[in-house]
Amino acid sequence: MGSPALRLALLLPPVLLLLLLSVPLSRGFPGSGDSPLEDDEVWYSHPRYKDTPWCSPIKVKYGDVYCRAPQGGYYKTALGTRCDIRCRKGYELHGSSQLICQSNKRWSDKVICKQKRCPTLSMPANGGFKCVDGAYFNSRCEYYCSPGYTLKGERTVTCMDNKAWSGRPATCVDMEPPRIKCPSVKERIAEPNKLTVRVSWETPEGRDTADGILTDVILKGLPPGSNFPEGDHKIQYTVYDRAENKGTCKFLVKVRVRRCGKLNVPENGYMKCSSDGDNYGATCEFSCIGGYELQGSPARVCQSNLAWSGTEPTCAAMNVNVGVRTAAALLDQFYEKRRLLIVSTPTARNLLYRLQLGMLQQAQCGLDLRHITVVELVGVFPTLIGRIGTKIMPPALALQLRLLLRIPLYSFSMVLVDKHGMDKERYVSLVMPVALFNLVDTFPVRKEEMVLQAEMGQTCNT
Repeated sequence: MGSPALRLALLLPPVLLLLLLSVPLSRGFPGSGDSPLEDDEVWYSHPRYKDTPWCSPIKVKYGDVYCRAPQGGYYKTALGTRCDIRCRKGYELHGSSQLICQSNKRWSDKVICKQKRCPTLSMPANGGFKCVDGAYFNSRCEYYCSPGYTLKGERTVTCMDNKAWSGRPATCVDMEPPRIKCPSVKERIAEPNKLTVRVSWETPEGRDTADGILTDVILKGLPPGSNFPEGDHKIQYTVYDRAENKGTCKFLVKVRVRRCGKLNVPENGYMKCSSDGDNYGATCEFSCIGGYELQGSPARVCQSNLAWSGTEPTCAAMNVNVGVRTAAALLDQFYEKRRLLIVSTPTARNLLYRLQLGMLQQAQCGLDLRHITVVELVGVFPTLIGRIGTKIMPPALALQLRLLLRIPLYSFSMVLVDKHGMDKERYVSLVMPVALFNLVDTFPVRKEEMVLQAEMGQTCNT
């Protein structure tokens, strides 16, 4: 039947039809989308323009658009349409969250979804980090530390949707102890006649695995160049770095003393040794107490083959030979062995002689302690008698002794002779034993004897 407009035109009067044809063709309403060429829709487009496409379609990269046309219209870009903009996970909206299609065919705002970005990570001291995609959402960053440092904290962090990193920033700490290497075991042998040996080594140098800086080095034990005694000695070095980590190394210094074995003190004698008494190079000297004479080696040395030189000494009771021909030969028997106290009297009835002999008999312990042998010369030649203990010397030998020591023939007198045959003191009257002993104790050789006797515990109670 044709369009409604054609049917209407056939029903109109010719005059009215001419008036209508004289009216210019309509261009449509602004923003309606009507075309001037489709004038048959002009009238009908008036009530329908709000439901026609008006604004450009919205597309938001990395986002979603949810639009509502006015009055339930079909087109989502019609005038008055409202669109909600939502960005996808990991992106954030820049602009209005809702756009309106305006009469100027433009939306009410410009929007964009930008990728979320976490704060820039701080670079850890003595370390760093590597990231897959910078600081943007879902980027993974991995921390690392310089050699000698240990990572403390989470090694890997991820930029999350809340624009925060998944863990706390890691740090690099120096937890590795410094390194130090000590020398190997030092073994040394003491020198002859010594119990120590000088041992030296190069001081070990420590090294810090982090920054190479050491703050302290502590030595426990004797320093290099010291004289080490016999035994095992532990030497320890400890080093510290700036993080107070410590490194330690140890080694032993072993000192050995070559020994011959201990010697025994001869019965009724003394032994005096140098150094430790049985070490290589040590010397032991022997002597006998009063009334005994040494037989064997007076001194023995510990040799390099760890054997003692000489022969084992013994102390035998002194056997005085009164059958010698001269007084000098008689005195030689006492040289360096005994002191002599020669008591001379013209007659055995002499009161001073009898009193002096009685005091000396009561002080026999003090005489033996000081190695004093009493020699009696009683009478006048040819009835002169010489006596040493229980041995009687010939009158001629007794006379020679008086003449050699220039002892008066016709009066009481006494002569004190030391171990070297020296005339030390003369008496013409009684002398108390204590005064005699005090004098003998001042002799240089006697001082050494006193030390030995004290060590042996030899003493007199009276």
